[in-house]
Amino acid sequence: MPIVKKTVSAQKARALEVVQRLEAEYPDATCSLDYTNPVQLMVSTILAAQCTDERVNIVTKSLFKQYKNAKEFANAPAGELEEAVRTCGFYRQKAKSIREACRDLVEKHGGKVPGSMEELIKLRGVGRKTANVLMAECFEPVGVIVDTHCKRLSNRLGFTTKSDPDKIEQDIMKLLPREHWRMYSHCMVFHGRAVCNARIPRCSQCAVRDLCPFPDTREGKKIAR
Repeated sequence: MPIVKKTVSAQKARALEVVQRLEAEYPDATCSLDYTNPVQLMVSTILAAQCTDERVNIVTKSLFKQYKNAKEFANAPAGELEEAVRTCGFYRQKAKSIREACRDLVEKHGGKVPGSMEELIKLRGVGRKTANVLMAECFEPVGVIVDTHCKRLSNRLGFTTKSDPDKIEQDIMKLLPREHWRMYSHCMVFHGRAVCNARIPRCSQCAVRDLCPFPDTREGKKIAR
């Protein structure tokens, strides 16, 4: 098992090496949600909570034809929108979040998604993760997107010991330069799906194995999350 030094400077150097290697490993890593404008990305990100991006993309293919802008989402009958997003899970709450966020967009921002974190997190139904996705993809990154992959891998890599996404985000932001925040988030998703999965990580195929302190990761052995 690799020995990982605990000093702040050593941690920062290791974090930078990890993200640079993963950026080289996954040069095409990007947001896997299909969208053509910020409103669509906001809706997709809300739907993606506890749902796969693949499923969301299937649903939004027809959803974005049915509702073409924030005003149409805001005015959508609750039952109709719920039925349209049912297969994404938690469909009642997600439909409510979409309608409320889009109403705020129409009433306060002329139907446009605002380009600041401060304004985004004021939208009903929009949490910090959704806001970070919008900032990273459509505007200027101001934080790290912490999804289930980022949470798992950041802990395994020893960059954080936290379980709360907001606290994990703060830990990663302290370790990495801002210009790597977007790709770190995307690389965590790509690497988490391809290699460092939850139950049986394929450590022998890992591009950062020598930089990872994760214990007892013999290939094929199931482990706790």
